[in-house]
Order: sequence, then C-alpha cells, then structure tokens
Amino acid sequence: MNDFDLKSLIESRFGENYDLHDKYVNRTFSTVLKTIGFAKCYKRAKGAYLYDADGNDYLDFISGYGVFGIGRNNPVVAKAVKDAIDMDLPNMVQLDCALLSGLLAEKLAQTAGGRHNALFFTNSGTEANEGAIKFARAFTKRHRVLSLSGGYHGLSYGSLSLTVSPHFQEGFAPFVPGFSSVKKYDLNALEDELKKGDVAALIVELVQGKGVNMPHDDYFQQAQALCRKYGALFIDDEVQTGLCRTGKMFAFEHWGLNPDIITVAKTLSGGYVPVGAFITTREIHQSVFSSLDRCVVHSSTFGRNNLAMVCGLATMSVLESEHLADNAAKMGKLLVDKLNALKEKHSYIKEVRGLGLMIAIEFQEPKGLLQKAAWKSLKAAEDVLFTQMVVTSLMDDHRIISQVASHGLDAVKILPPYIIGEKEVDRFVNAVDEVLTNAANITGPLWKFGKRLIGAALENRKHKV
Repeated sequence: MNDFDLKSLIESRFGENYDLHDKYVNRTFSTVLKTIGFAKCYKRAKGAYLYDADGNDYLDFISGYGVFGIGRNNPVVAKAVKDAIDMDLPNMVQLDCALLSGLLAEKLAQTAGGRHNALFFTNSGTEANEGAIKFARAFTKRHRVLSLSGGYHGLSYGSLSLTVSPHFQEGFAPFVPGFSSVKKYDLNALEDELKKGDVAALIVELVQGKGVNMPHDDYFQQAQALCRKYGALFIDDEVQTGLCRTGKMFAFEHWGLNPDIITVAKTLSGGYVPVGAFITTREIHQSVFSSLDRCVVHSSTFGRNNLAMVCGLATMSVLESEHLADNAAKMGKLLVDKLNALKEKHSYIKEVRGLGLMIAIEFQEPKGLLQKAAWKSLKAAEDVLFTQMVVTSLMDDHRIISQVASHGLDAVKILPPYIIGEKEVDRFVNAVDEVLTNAANITGPLWKFGKRLIGAALENRKHKV
C-alpha cells in the first residue's frame, strides 16, 4: 500500500527550501535571494498576500511575474480543479477532440473578437510565441521575423533570438538566422526592413515588460499598417499584458489594433496549471494544418490537458464576473497618481509610468551633494544597485515584494494582482515614501545595506573576470 502523504512531507521538510535548491536546483539563484534579503520560506498564500510560518503577511506586487492576476489560490479556480479531478475525466487521449479545450478555445476566440477564431494551446508564453512564429512563416512563406529593441519574448531559441538582449543572449549564440530587432518606435527603421519583402512577421509587446515602456503616439497603428502593406503578419505578444493586466481584456484595445496573431499565457492559468495559447484567423491556422496528413504537424503533448483548460475557463469567468479589467484600470491610475505625487518630495524619482497594473518607478541621480556621491558610488559598482536597495528595503521593512524592472535600468517594476484595493495601494505608496526618505540619510541603515551590495557586486565582477 502506498502511504504517500503530501501534507506530512511538506510539514516535515519545511525550512529546507534553500538547502535543497543549493544542492539540486539553481544554486546561483538561491545565493542571489540570500544576498538581497529575499530568502523567505512561505507557508501559505491567499489573494494578494503570502504568509510565512509566523503568520506575517507579504504583499505580493509581482504576482509570480504576472501569473496571479486573479490572486493566489482563487476559490473559483480551486473548486473547478477539484471538481475536474473528482469527475475522473478522460484526459489527453490525444486521438480525440476534447470538450474542455474546445470550450476554452471558443471563449478566448469570442473574447478576442473579430476574425480571431482559431486557437492553439501551449504550456507557456515562450511556447505560444514559438508557435506564432512558425505559423507566420508557414502562412507568408517567408523566413525573417522582426521584434522591437528592448522587447522580451521568452528564452527558448526562436523567442530568445527575438529577445535581443546581451544579458539573456550571452553564451547561447548562434541564434536563428533572419531573426532580428529594429529600433523601437522608429517607423523608418521598420519600413526599411519590411520593404525588403522577406519578413514573415513583426512581433511586439504593446507595453514592454522589461522597463514598462510604450509609445505615446500612433506608432502601433502605423506599424500594423506597414505590415499589411508589405505582406508581413503583426503578432501581438500579450503573454504579460493580456487578460486585464493593462485595464482592458487585451492591451491591443487601447490602440484599436487588429493583430494577425495574439499570444497569451500567465494569467490564463489562474495560478494553478501552466497554460498558454495563440489566437489567430482560420486562414492562418489552416496554412499549417493544410492537408489531412499534416493534421498534427504542430502539436504539444500537454497543451490541451484538462486541468489547464479548466483553469483557463474558471479564470476567464472570474475576470469577467468580477470586472477585474475595470479594477485594474482604477487601481493602476490610483497608484500612478499617488506615486507621481511623491516626485515633489523625492528627487530620486525620475518618472512613474504604466498602463493598468503594469507600472515602473524610474530613479535618477538625486539633488543633494552627499546623496549624489552615494548614488555615484553605487553606479560605479553596478548599474542598478540603488534600485535593488529600494526593492530589498521594501521587502525587509515593509514586507512588500517588488522587482528591478530590467537589467541596466534604475527602475522598480510592480505587477499587482487585479483584485487589490485602496488598502494595498496605500501600503505600497507609503512604503516607497518611507524608503526614499530613508535614502536621503546616507549614514542610515539603508545605505549600510547599500555598501554590502557594492561589496557583493565587486566580488561578482572579480569572479566573472
């Protein structure tokens, strides 16, 4: 008889988290978490909060990089998963057309609207982008694919080839021939590439995840028009921006766009079972599945599994019934307004930008002489140490989880769950206010930690050399 007991296993081994990862998983990541003060062992999670063994709450403002849009352990999704397990449903028969994947495909197609009536399910965002690239090449019979500088589309080879970043690409060359980026928001640079006539698609994040950047003009409308003019597809990577993150169901609604392919993931999972998808037209879809003997020429073993589909259906129900796009828009505006109000008080703040609940606070060299000197000492050691200092202080002093927005960019990024209210907004804004007030005192505990960060950065640089 099998006596496996999950609860007993977790209880008996709780607290070994970082030792186990040091031995068997990513030792370097574990070291980084210890260095920046994030080496916590969480016992429970609910909504916008994580809890440690002592019951202390941690306000989660990165939401698993955007996965927990509807909050952690949402009861609607939890019940749906339990119901599916209790029903002993047939799963991944493979040589069948399962009901649940058909239902979720129908729901996503109806939500995307217009001509988007064909789907393919994947396990992740990068896999959705890989599939979109393949379908674009098949449909256009062209090989080149373009992205925008600063964009992030995933870390598998096709996606990584379009994530043109020294940080992510170092050590992994060569990349897919014909995959390259153009200067973001530069229509002339884009047209110069499109007019060559060999571009299958342009893939864009309408709000770039690394840095939370977006154009403030009609760039995307014109870029889409240029793609149509030169016969390239317009792929909208909504892996992070999609499903209410920006205050609308899809970010393309802000610009009135009509993409050829839309990729989604993250929030669609409800935080339980990984799931992604790309949504396109029947014409583009059929260009891949073009004959009976090619009906599975592109496939994914786990892509249409029942639990993933259940999570997607339940999540879509929560997003719509609880009007979470509206709440994301409302709370996002409140956050940006209140953070902007801190600019007069703190010269460290350069800019607050965002759309819905996808927000960045970018920092700059402060005005005070002593603060300037301290800032420069951090910069000399490593680019974003001031921001890391802020992120760590938010965690240590206020139990708020945030992140550095991008490598080489002095900005904090937040991706709060859509369910937050004014209580969470005020907790975050007040915490930022207090951290930046403490940053003005260069003899205080915040800068003592900054000195430790400088030491760690210099030691890391020595080992890299």
